[in-house]
Amino acid sequence: MPAVTLKAHYDGSRILLDEPFEIPANSPLMVTVLPIAEGAMDEGALSLAKRALSRAYGDDEPDYSGADVSQ
Repeated sequence: MPAVTLKAHYDGSRILLDEPFEIPANSPLMVTVLPIAEGAMDEGALSLAKRALSRAYGDDEPDYSGADVSQ
């Protein structure tokens, strides 16, 4: 499965996706907590970050395990 960026929020007890998306059981996830500060990340900045990540991790990128990123 290719990497995908999903919008989500924390309700105080669980992380909830903002839009429906089928995630297979036991899929590895990477969670980034964004600052709440007003204006810290507007839609333009988020869009730019998503495009940069898409270029960095293309469709031909190999799958990385947790061991690869925790070294």
